Amino acid sequence: MSKIDLSCVQGKVFLLGDHINTDLHCSGKYLPNQSAEAIAKLAFDKLSAGFASNIADADGGILVAGENFGINSSREQAVHIMRIMNIRGIIAKSFGRQFFRNAINNGMPVLECDTSSLLDGEILNVNFSTGKIMRENLSTIEAIPLPNEMIKLIEFGGLIPFLKEHPDWKF
Repeated sequence: MSKIDLSCVQGKVFLLGDHINTDLHCSGKYLPNQSAEAIAKLAFDKLSAGFASNIADADGGILVAGENFGINSSREQAVHIMRIMNIRGIIAKSFGRQFFRNAINNGMPVLECDTSSLLDGEILNVNFSTGKIMRENLSTIEAIPLPNEMIKLIEFGGLIPFLKEHPDWKF
């Protein structure tokens, strides 16, 4: 299995606000009996009409949010849908703890930092391993880097792929 390179993830910023929970962006309860692919085409529409289409038109990107992204969510489906949408990572001021752990366990890179200066549409180069975010204007933002063990899980695509290759939990 090839590992994900977290040292240089590039993408367009798709800006969101504070307190975004998974019911707002990709809940299957609003589209019963729909596939994850169908839900991904409408994800975030409750927040901003056409949001998923904009991400698709850009061939994916990086979600940037305010405080408590994923709050009150234990739904793994949310991360799977964002991966279908080609979301390459999420940067937020803070995360709901359950969502944060689901992201790690399902191979979605996440960073916490002050996102107030990041602009919708700008291109970022993110080193999720070190927490360094390089902006188009060449200024950098320092995020809180993840522990090495979490980086390894994300590099392998999540907990299950990691355990398939390393059933002994040796990093």
